[in-house]
Amino acid sequence: MQTPRRCGAAVRCLRPWPDLSPGVETFFFGLLRPFLTSWFVFGTAADGTDFGVLLKRRKKPETKPLLAIDIDGVLSLFGFDEDEQPPGEFHLVDGLPHYLSFDAAARLNRLLDRYEGVWASGWEERANDHLPSILGVPELPYLTFDGRARFGTAHWKLEALTEYSGARPLAWIDDSLDRSCRKWASKREGPTLLVPTESARGLEEAHVEALLAWVDDGFSPE
Repeated sequence: MQTPRRCGAAVRCLRPWPDLSPGVETFFFGLLRPFLTSWFVFGTAADGTDFGVLLKRRKKPETKPLLAIDIDGVLSLFGFDEDEQPPGEFHLVDGLPHYLSFDAAARLNRLLDRYEGVWASGWEERANDHLPSILGVPELPYLTFDGRARFGTAHWKLEALTEYSGARPLAWIDDSLDRSCRKWASKREGPTLLVPTESARGLEEAHVEALLAWVDDGFSPE
């Protein structure tokens, strides 16, 4: 299984003290989190809840990070040997057979408790026409590509991803991530996690663990 790559502004935003622009302030609060937590406990024991209110105001907004989801090679598997066929079923989608993975769909549903999902696939609106009824995944917003879709590559998705995501934290699951995608992620303003999959295996448990850990770690680049 390929390894997720962590990229983006989480590295580039760091500046020397005492620059207190919002991105740097967040970073130094992250470093001082153990101290602030101890201060909270001590203050609460001494005189009630005042410190708790103060710390609550310093928390970042509870906005979910974005999760851009490819379909072919993530939920719809291909390229596997007949004697190593993964769990799943063939279904006709617009007259074409697709081998859809219920295991991958269940993993995606777990991720959508922590992420705001968007289909990033040449399927576009057809994802919502077929996948919820077959796999039990929710209907999601979808990117459109104005006919630029090319099977086996992903660079044609970058413009739409840039426009949709802005500077929000973004994780992207795809089986066709290439050098152009990694370069784009390294220069992107917001924290970015690239999650490459193998088309014959799709979304696996290790991917889910990495994606959840990225959120729990505050989108850390390390």
